[in-house]
Amino acid sequence: MVVRPIYIFIFTAQISIVADDNKLARRTLRTSTVSTIIAISLVLFLVGCLATVLLHANKIKRYVQENIEVSISLDKDASEKKIQSLITTVKSKSLVRETTFITSEEAARDLSEQMGEDFIDFLGYNPLSPTLLVKLNAEFAQKDSIEAFKSEVEKQNIVEEVYYNKSLVQDMNENLRLLSFIILGFSALLSIIAIALINNTIRLSLYAKRLIIKSMQLVGATRSIIRRPFLFTGMMQGIYGSLIALALLAGLIYLLKDELPELIQIQDTNLWLMLTGSIILSGILISLISTYFAVNKYLRKRPDELY
Repeated sequence: MVVRPIYIFIFTAQISIVADDNKLARRTLRTSTVSTIIAISLVLFLVGCLATVLLHANKIKRYVQENIEVSISLDKDASEKKIQSLITTVKSKSLVRETTFITSEEAARDLSEQMGEDFIDFLGYNPLSPTLLVKLNAEFAQKDSIEAFKSEVEKQNIVEEVYYNKSLVQDMNENLRLLSFIILGFSALLSIIAIALINNTIRLSLYAKRLIIKSMQLVGATRSIIRRPFLFTGMMQGIYGSLIALALLAGLIYLLKDELPELIQIQDTNLWLMLTGSIILSGILISLISTYFAVNKYLRKRPDELY
């Protein structure tokens, strides 16, 4: 004989009333729910940190490449007209993103501030030459492109020396490529670990409710009716956990922006929205799927197997 849904709900309500009267049961249930949400939020926070780096990897790479400087030392006796002509020529190159001209006086003032004393008074003259600092577009931040640019600029009669850190350029491109593969592999591994941790946490929280699940089944409740409230609870836990994870991630970025102001420059609103949606969706899906299989596990067990 199949019990009608109304009797199932009455039975469920009676169980809830009994549980409410039991302070220990309420405390255990509350602790289990909070623990599950905290576990989900911490795991998603770690995944979110790595996903942030992964999604912004190209922007980080571009930012590093665009901040490579090529220093062009000029003749101290060069006229302003020739200097302006050189600057115009350099700016016209497709690989040049930004130029900054520093006079001998400005260079001496900056160096004196760094040293904490006026070295010109000690030497009696200013040994520094005017310098043109050049930053390149990211796609041209390669050794071959920079060498070709260097050779062309050195032909100018007012140019004394063109310098850039060759080893830095070569090592940077190799290391950034390797780092991208490492981050991708670590992201995949962390995702698997995250799914396993959330799944085990939800299974443990449902273990305390296994008798309620089996009792509802014994009085005739269908599997879909039994699963429904647990799936809803699992979905809400996933939402709460993901929102907490996003709040922690936003707080971390806010704290780091004072120490690393460059982070603001590489932030992308579209990528951030994509990350937000992905974390919330992941929290919901993992919680729902884990809850579904955990409930089914206890539905398949015989009453004597629950003890």
